[in-house]
Amino acid sequence: MSDAREVTCRPRWTGTLWILVGLGAAGTAAAVALRAYTGVHAWPAVGVLPALTGLVALWKCTARLRADARGLHSRTLLRRRSVPWSEVADLRLRLMYAQLHRSEESRRVSVLLRDGRTWVLPLPRSWTSDAREFDETLEALRALHRRHGPPEATGEPAHRTVISAGTTGSGWTGSLLLCALLLTGAGLSVWAIPAAGAYERDWRAAVPCAAEPGRQDPGDCPTVVPAVIRYTEPQPNRKTGWLYFTGARPLERLAVSQEAADAFRPGDRVRLTLWRGEVKAVAGDRHTWRDHTAGVGDLAMVAAGLTLVAGYPAARMLLRVRSRRRPDGEVLPSALPFAAALAVTALWLLPLCYLHPTAPFASPTTTTWTALGTVTTLTLVVWAWRATRIRPPGPLGPLGPPGETGQTGERLVRPGEPAEGEVFLPARFLEATAYNPHRFGTHVVVGGDGPPAVIPHSGPGRFAARPVPVSRLTLQRVRRARGDDPGVIPGDWHVAELDDAGTPVRLAAAPADLTRILRELPARRTRPDQPSDLTAP
Repeated sequence: MSDAREVTCRPRWTGTLWILVGLGAAGTAAAVALRAYTGVHAWPAVGVLPALTGLVALWKCTARLRADARGLHSRTLLRRRSVPWSEVADLRLRLMYAQLHRSEESRRVSVLLRDGRTWVLPLPRSWTSDAREFDETLEALRALHRRHGPPEATGEPAHRTVISAGTTGSGWTGSLLLCALLLTGAGLSVWAIPAAGAYERDWRAAVPCAAEPGRQDPGDCPTVVPAVIRYTEPQPNRKTGWLYFTGARPLERLAVSQEAADAFRPGDRVRLTLWRGEVKAVAGDRHTWRDHTAGVGDLAMVAAGLTLVAGYPAARMLLRVRSRRRPDGEVLPSALPFAAALAVTALWLLPLCYLHPTAPFASPTTTTWTALGTVTTLTLVVWAWRATRIRPPGPLGPLGPPGETGQTGERLVRPGEPAEGEVFLPARFLEATAYNPHRFGTHVVVGGDGPPAVIPHSGPGRFAARPVPVSRLTLQRVRRARGDDPGVIPGDWHVAELDDAGTPVRLAAAPADLTRILRELPARRTRPDQPSDLTAP
């Protein structure tokens, strides 16, 4: 398929989609007729579902893509677009929902134009279960681009860039919208604090109504009204319950907690406290239930919680801004360090907002609480900033002095200096080879009396070890992890691209561990026609 002169993509199950279009149109027409002949006001709710179903099916079944010697030509329900190959810089694989479920990725083709804009093609698209046909179509499109594109696109097939939610090159619109939504909720909670404070103060200052009628407005003072419970209705699934009153006096039913619904019994005589048209308390011989009204502390805690939650998508946007100069497709650092800082902040900020929402510096205790919490948060944010910085591969540099340790604690030694025992480093060869059958290796052991070897455990001992043929390995370059690398490696690892007697292999490990392993290559050989990112001292 890579030699095709023209590629045409049409949606699958076109017949089924047209049937859905017909059913949607029929359902919408039936809903309109129902409104015209019967006057039922619920017709919009009846017609919305079939109308939306029909429109989605119509959009899918009218999508087309054709690629020929002139360029890409797409058609959807609302737009037609043609782009010549001279304006196309690259064709990339776009993975959707990769963060939700790795086994159910939606695959699309993203076109990178020469002016930096991106364009997601309507077709082809597939899920992981039927990715073979999609991959063949993508390779055919890339072959057409190499054949008819600009001079820099011709020649050997270039690396296929994979874009996902966890790599550079993907958008941050979703994170921005989520952050804005959460901050809007926090702002609404702050806006409601003055009204909640006034309501809370009025309730605490309210005194029972005077004995003489007309001395006080019954709406502004608590009034005690007797009532008899007819029966209760607990709702365990909702953690609430209902109290029904005999004769619907003073009201038919009242929503209470599940505990109160279980405590009261049919026939219990209770006293209801009414204030401003609301039942504030139900008191009986068995149990007393009091209504919980959201006060200043509750709203302040909600506002602080929503703000802290909004910090996570904000941290993801920050990571994308910091990596804006990195090549598309590189794996982004994890935002979990910022999530840890936000979680620790919640431990001291939320109780403070609930107990002292308006006066965090009113007493020495709250002042110390706020100061220590702020210092802790700032320390954690600085740590998260340093932990998520992007570490591009650098030169090997000279070996450190004896006793210097790397990232995982291994001891770095000079050439010719005997190693003090074996060192087991977490590392993975990403291809199945004779020394890594079925990709079984999880560690590489170096040092000691034996050669470097791949093992499926962290030691001690060389059980099931497969020696690595370092004499025939040639280092090509070292790079950061990319989206097309297997998901079994952490995003902060580096990948060494090696040549094993003409067969390309990849070795992934933490930066310091990878450096330690590469030192075992004789003279750190590199291909003369392709300079390495690691330079010999």
